[in-house]
Amino acid sequence: MTTISPDYQVIVVGTGFSGLGMGIALKKAGINAFAILEKANDVGGTWRDNHYPGCACDVQSHLYSFSFEPNPNWTRMYAPQPEIKKYLQHCARKYALTSHIQFGQEVKKAIYDEKNKLWRLETAAGKTITARMVVSGMGGLSTPAYPNVKGIENFQGEKFHSQDWQHDYPLEGKRVAVIGTGASAIQFVPQIVPRVAHLDLYQRTPPWIMPKPDRAITSAERTLFKYAPKTQEAIRNAIYLQLESRVLGFVINPRVMKIAELQARRYLRKSIPDPVLRKKVTPDYSFGCKRVLISNDYLPSLAQANVDVVTNGIKEVRAHSIIADDGQEREVDAIIFGTGFKAQDPIPRGAVFGKGGVDLIDTWQQGAQAYLGSAVNGFPNFFMLMGPNTGLGHSSMVYMIESQIAYVMDCLKQMQKNKWKAVDVKADSQQSFNTDLQDKLGGSIWSSGCKSWYVNADGKNTTLWPGFTFDFRRKTANFDAKNYQVEH
Repeated sequence: MTTISPDYQVIVVGTGFSGLGMGIALKKAGINAFAILEKANDVGGTWRDNHYPGCACDVQSHLYSFSFEPNPNWTRMYAPQPEIKKYLQHCARKYALTSHIQFGQEVKKAIYDEKNKLWRLETAAGKTITARMVVSGMGGLSTPAYPNVKGIENFQGEKFHSQDWQHDYPLEGKRVAVIGTGASAIQFVPQIVPRVAHLDLYQRTPPWIMPKPDRAITSAERTLFKYAPKTQEAIRNAIYLQLESRVLGFVINPRVMKIAELQARRYLRKSIPDPVLRKKVTPDYSFGCKRVLISNDYLPSLAQANVDVVTNGIKEVRAHSIIADDGQEREVDAIIFGTGFKAQDPIPRGAVFGKGGVDLIDTWQQGAQAYLGSAVNGFPNFFMLMGPNTGLGHSSMVYMIESQIAYVMDCLKQMQKNKWKAVDVKADSQQSFNTDLQDKLGGSIWSSGCKSWYVNADGKNTTLWPGFTFDFRRKTANFDAKNYQVEH
């Protein structure tokens, strides 16, 4: 029987932190038979696609970077989007990944060939590529979410999602409606308030806001980091330990969060003197149940004379106005959606097919799940970086990504050593892992009763890791073949 040799040993999808990190690890291991497929024409992932005013990271710069590639040139404690994008472009160049990246190749379908034990990937450009292993670095925050609003198709003005910011549309003097108060909105709203004639902020649920301990990094500090890199490493380690301590409140003893809630309430009183407005933007759920946001200018911007916070839902959108549930009609020139992403649907239906032609979505009837957030039973040699339940509410995702990359690399090493053609996580191993994971999540602050993008319609948390990141790193330090079916 003749078997087909794949075009590549590994296909990586995406060029954000996950895809580039995976490519770098492959190069370091001397594996060059790989390709990285990217739908756009540049690297950067979410930091390429999101470029709205004020876009920045909410994890400190020193920790939000690869451990092996510190950046002494960060200009702020919390890096703005252009600097993170530039950093990722630098990584792609420095580690010679550009020759492996195929731009303009959006993966539309990935099908597992059981006979030949390889994957066939079809791209939107009409290309078919085969690989022994597929590593998805698509990320959970890549598909914009839009609200289901009656009449939105009839709107005659400008409308766009924060990820698709229309920089050539002049906001000056315009009446703008912002729908949503998530992590993106709290960054761009303060930037556009001084420019617009009037802003209506449609808020369904107010977020808990904490001050952002941001500041410029001086040129002297940057020089020190460049010539004495151990100083930056020490700061990175200190930040890591500080952030890791938050797990005590999020997971181990949620009552600890009451202390942080008192701080947030104090900040709210200081930022918004008007008691009526303050009541509107005060959450009625436990601190930490939804994503805690950090900002120094969001709350003060809501107190400006040209801003109205609308807490009534949207009944209907007309050609030039929005009608709220209370019947009030507000004229509007532009609508900006700050409604975030489809974190519950990281991979669309019809995209990934495993053994027996089964769609990955059909194995997720109760919500997305995987073994170690990386592998799914019935999908041999298919790994996800930033897969289900690897998200964090407290620290840097880059740390989690590096942990998963090490796991996949050890899998490749063992496959080569033992001449395995395919590895498929066992169904009972996957189920046992997720049962234990959901038990831990059940006692966390995220299960205290609020609705958030962390949980799906059935109330199941499919996004967050319920514990310390160093515990996740320990679990992914070595590829545990005993939990997989291997085929020679």
